Amino acid sequence: MRQAFNSPRGPAAIGPYSHAVWAGDLLYLSGQTPIDPATGKLIDGDVAAQTTRVFENLKAVLVDAGLTMDHVIKCNVYLTSMTDFPAMNAAYQACFTSPFPARTTVAVAGLPLGAAVEIEVVAKR
Repeated sequence: MRQAFNSPRGPAAIGPYSHAVWAGDLLYLSGQTPIDPATGKLIDGDVAAQTTRVFENLKAVLVDAGLTMDHVIKCNVYLTSMTDFPAMNAAYQACFTSPFPARTTVAVAGLPLGAAVEIEVVAKR
């Protein structure tokens, strides 16, 4: 049975999904794009700025669920261009301490609202 969790500080969903779903001690967070929760709009900026905003959104959901970035065990990163990988990777690294979570990064044809990056995570309580 799904136990949905929605953060009051996360950006409003742009579709029929929850910010996250608890499954026992695992919290599966929906993919976040670089939406400013205050405006509901995609931020301006390059992929590094967008990656930073995505992690701010993910952190808000995690914190409201009683977790931190240290609870993240897996990340899936979606980029519209693999040429953005180095900039995304640098911004990503700034969000974690070693040991880093497992990660997959793939290129996709497009993302909602024209975002350059979307990231989803799984965290363990």
